[in-house]
Amino acid sequence: MRALTVIGFGAIGVSLLAGCPDRSISAVTPSQGNVEFKDIPVTVNRDIDILFLIDDSPSMADKQRNIGQNFPNFINVLNTIQGGLPNVHIGVTTSDGGSQGADDSGPGPNVGSPGTQGGCFGKGKGGVLQTYASAGGVMTTGGAFLSDVSAASGSGRTQNFTGDLATAFQQVATAAGVAGCGFEQHLEMAKQALNPMNSTTSAANAGFLRDDAFLAVIILGDEDDCSMAHTGDFLTDNASIDGQLGPLESFRCTRFGVTCDQGGTTPDEMNQIGAKGQCHSNEDKTYLTDVQRYVDFFHSVKTDPNSVIVADIGGPSTPVATETRTINGQAQPALAHSCNYTDPMGGLEVADPTVRVSQFINAFPNRSTFQTICTDDLSDGLTLIAQLLKSVVGSPCIDGVLADVDPNTPGPQYDCSVSDVTDPGKADQTESIIPECDNQTSPDSSSSFPCWAIQMNAECTTGTGLALYIARNGVNPPMEDHVIANCVTTGGGGSGSD
Repeated sequence: MRALTVIGFGAIGVSLLAGCPDRSISAVTPSQGNVEFKDIPVTVNRDIDILFLIDDSPSMADKQRNIGQNFPNFINVLNTIQGGLPNVHIGVTTSDGGSQGADDSGPGPNVGSPGTQGGCFGKGKGGVLQTYASAGGVMTTGGAFLSDVSAASGSGRTQNFTGDLATAFQQVATAAGVAGCGFEQHLEMAKQALNPMNSTTSAANAGFLRDDAFLAVIILGDEDDCSMAHTGDFLTDNASIDGQLGPLESFRCTRFGVTCDQGGTTPDEMNQIGAKGQCHSNEDKTYLTDVQRYVDFFHSVKTDPNSVIVADIGGPSTPVATETRTINGQAQPALAHSCNYTDPMGGLEVADPTVRVSQFINAFPNRSTFQTICTDDLSDGLTLIAQLLKSVVGSPCIDGVLADVDPNTPGPQYDCSVSDVTDPGKADQTESIIPECDNQTSPDSSSSFPCWAIQMNAECTTGTGLALYIARNGVNPPMEDHVIANCVTTGGGGSGSD
């Protein structure tokens, strides 16, 4: 099954409006309101595999509780998708890759002592999806992930856990623990969780990734990615190595994994105190991996790269600065925090700029979002991520309030520009304008097809309960086509409002 393609208003909307000058929304005056954009696949795919990559290093306890407590808001948005909650697989893995780099044949020496927080041992959790059975026995029928799908009978849901989905996820997320390696390999562990070439994870995580499902990767962490190409000297703590790389602390990840065109073009410049600008991944590959390898991998996971959605809940990628901070009783260069907040217990929580992760998610235009981790309530961030997933699945429901563009005519007069589009956003994109039905009350009795109408829909639980309906008289377009629409609203509308 080809997955749908959601194109931003500027990319596809302009071409549609240019092809239909007599119904051009671009000509609508500001007083008539905003525009709600809809991208609806002819064949709706309701399967979503959601991988949460949760940082399990020592500073994450409050953030893990936060995401668990607010996960119901995430589910609530998914429940508003037409037809209700999609068929979801939800897996949790962590950033703990132990002391092995992506290009190493095996783990390097341990960092710290076994059982110590932040220590790096062997392969760590290695991208294996975590069930945390000892923390509450979430799973009841096996499997390393939460599964909540429509029953084969077509009635009800089939689940592999007890209780409700939000509570089950909360158990798993908060049980990740905070003893993981302090050199967080976010991107590498997300890759290993889905890597068919990794014999360990391909067996342990079997069944999570479905061929025809959308894939969403959501990273939760308060530090940047430190996916290592080679551990070698990078995780060694002795006077000789420290003289070259600096103290064995997280700043090594920034100094050798990030380059800043302003104030940090070399590792030595990154080590200098002061502000940096125009920062990006260091592609040297001596110590850390290049970000592009992960972009390429996740693009390759699906036949259609647009089936992959990525999100980051972390520290803002700017500002970036090197400061002096006392760590373990020693004044040394450190990465300045990019945000902070006070947790419910009155403690100060911080997060560092996520330069590498930001570069990764920006490689998925119209399929990615960033939300700050510096808040004691992650509900807004989770809600926005869920709304992104909702827009990708596609729904004919109108989220905003449609404007009556001709109040002097009896009955509501809606203004929409609607087209059937093949290969939206691609060079060979083609479109066919769909006119308004001449019988809005009974669109299937109209004089010509296809045509569009606005009708009440009981499955639309947001907005005013209205949905876009396409009357086709039994003649359907190819399965991979999309219906692209722009409808005038009164303002404050749905995901396509401008």
